[in-house]
Amino acid sequence: MEGCEKRVRHVSRIGYAKKVIGKRKCKSRRIKRVEVPPKVSVTLQDLFFSCRQVFKGPGTVPLPNDVLKICRILEKMKAEDVGLSSDLQFFKPNSIVPKGTPPRVTYTTIYKCIDFSLCLFFLPANGVIPLHNHPGMTVFSKLLLGTMHIKSYDWVDHHASAISKDDSSQSSSQLRLAKLKTDNVFTAPCNTSVLYPTTGGNIHAFTAITPCAVLDVLGPPYSTEDGRDCTYYKDYPHSSYSNGENKLEEGASYGWLEEIEMPENSQMDWIEYLGPQIYGDEKYLADRNYMYC
Repeated sequence: MEGCEKRVRHVSRIGYAKKVIGKRKCKSRRIKRVEVPPKVSVTLQDLFFSCRQVFKGPGTVPLPNDVLKICRILEKMKAEDVGLSSDLQFFKPNSIVPKGTPPRVTYTTIYKCIDFSLCLFFLPANGVIPLHNHPGMTVFSKLLLGTMHIKSYDWVDHHASAISKDDSSQSSSQLRLAKLKTDNVFTAPCNTSVLYPTTGGNIHAFTAITPCAVLDVLGPPYSTEDGRDCTYYKDYPHSSYSNGENKLEEGASYGWLEEIEMPENSQMDWIEYLGPQIYGDEKYLADRNYMYC
């Protein structure tokens, strides 16, 4: 099927595939193939169990000490902990998307429940995750491989923060004032970024300068049914429009954000997660005699 072919092609392109061992006992017998299960990543297991403790469900925000706990684990996280390596062809500096092929983003889900999710995003060079929000969510982003530009905003909450923008179709759309939180280039390894429901750069965009891999911890995950749908935005310089605002923070930068339909370059391809697996409490505790204080 067409969808399956897409998934297989992208798995091959990233090099994120199961290893298989072939063993020949004699010439007259068929080769016996045995799948080698992925190794267990202690860091990934620690992240999983810490997330189970920290995220309390929709409508809650992790406590400061819990945020530090997750950040400390993510600071130790390496690409190998999720089955990746800078040696994979996808992450080579000369890895170029064929001419005429849009640099589509690929993603995979390591784990997902009602309280949180662990996701990996693969961005080819020049790949973009457009400006979007995270309603009611706390998100940890860890750049595992590559170099990317991150731009993020937070809403400015006061009555004069919205204006109307007239366009050529003689209709108008709302522009809301937002404060620029981040507008920088990051190269792995770097610190984990954290955004909150209303602060920390809740509305952000990623642009890959080189092929990148990003691990996102979202709590709670997106859910259309629960009112946590993704909204996309286009930003304009603050100087482009005026609403008579004269009480902006000195030294800070601002922009106007317009809600838009899902951009074409926001389409992503899904692949199956084939890295080190997460094991449940019983097996993990039995294997490692793991204890939390």
